[in-house]
Amino acid sequence: MSKRGRQSARAEPAKPRGSAAWLCDAAMFDTLACRGYVSLAHNPEIAAGVDTIARLVGSMTIHLMRNTEDGDIRVRDELARKIDITPNRYTTRAGFVHWIVRTLYLEGNGNAVVYPNTRAGVIRDLNPIPPALASFIPDGWGYKVVISGRAYKPDKVLHFALNPDSLYPWRGTGYRVSLAAVADNLKQASATQKGFLESKWKPSLIVKVDGMIEEFSSPEGRRKLLESYAMSGEAGEPWLIPAEQFSVEQVKPLTLSDLALDAMVTLDKRTVAAVLGIPPFVLGVGDFNRDAWNNFVNTTIMPLARLIEQELTKKLLDAPDLFFRFNSWSLYSYSVTELVSAGSEMVDRMALRRNEWRGWLNLPPDPEMAELLALENYLPADRLGDQGKLVQGGEQSGA
Repeated sequence: MSKRGRQSARAEPAKPRGSAAWLCDAAMFDTLACRGYVSLAHNPEIAAGVDTIARLVGSMTIHLMRNTEDGDIRVRDELARKIDITPNRYTTRAGFVHWIVRTLYLEGNGNAVVYPNTRAGVIRDLNPIPPALASFIPDGWGYKVVISGRAYKPDKVLHFALNPDSLYPWRGTGYRVSLAAVADNLKQASATQKGFLESKWKPSLIVKVDGMIEEFSSPEGRRKLLESYAMSGEAGEPWLIPAEQFSVEQVKPLTLSDLALDAMVTLDKRTVAAVLGIPPFVLGVGDFNRDAWNNFVNTTIMPLARLIEQELTKKLLDAPDLFFRFNSWSLYSYSVTELVSAGSEMVDRMALRRNEWRGWLNLPPDPEMAELLALENYLPADRLGDQGKLVQGGEQSGA
């Protein structure tokens, strides 16, 4: 085949099937056309929801507990203080846990890695690893964690995984896919609102004039026309204009209510709240509800806390009777009346000391309230046998 023949046999580029155009100038197109990628961390609603979750988890104290035959007791030693107060020399427990939760939901896409720095078996620091420096490589049934090009076995690092992957259960997937479309909608709504409010093309009146008259054809002439006929000295003063030369029409500008932006944004906020498992009022939708808040603590905050405490227990503790536990007591919404009533019932049944009861109300302990009291005459537990009704004959038995 000749060279010319080969050139003629070459397929021509396919013609486009159709095209579309917007009747919009370049400046307005750049304002209203919401283009480009924006991370979930830059979306105000998603960032507010994640920050609420991270702040609540980070505010809970971490207790080192020991399992005994009589129940779980708290252990207070250097290890407990290290994890609960200074897990890292450059931050506190609140900031450290906040970073873990935020990374799980946003930058880490369901994964957060912490490298324990130990010396002679003693934990020196728990170092957070930026998500950009950590990756995961499948290795048979297991995997390896690569930090800055160096591979580590999973038991050598703390790997927190949120929303496990269906193919690799050890890897988290987060909620990026679920929230991506909602984030785009919220970004577009924000851009539309901004462009609408900044637009100057919102006249309330249109005055028709004869453009053939030389006096009205220039900007100076039209300005002189407005000064002569439209601008009155007092509010509410009527306009007196020539009927043959002018025609005035009132225009009702388009409002945000006409665009139904508020309803769409509210729906998207509720979707974000449902995906993150937070009450809608956290994002400004609806009013505060105590039952919804307590359910949020039970169904979202505590499962996330269990994820963190189990990874800490699995990787940092060797003793089978030791474990870490977050204290969620301060997160629930209680009223003072409920605390007083519940504490009174437990004190009457000798299930609680009065100083512990005072601790519920953030009151200091009282040395005179360290004993257990019984319901009958509120006697100390070691004097229950001294009650008069238990002695034969009552008070007359001594006569």
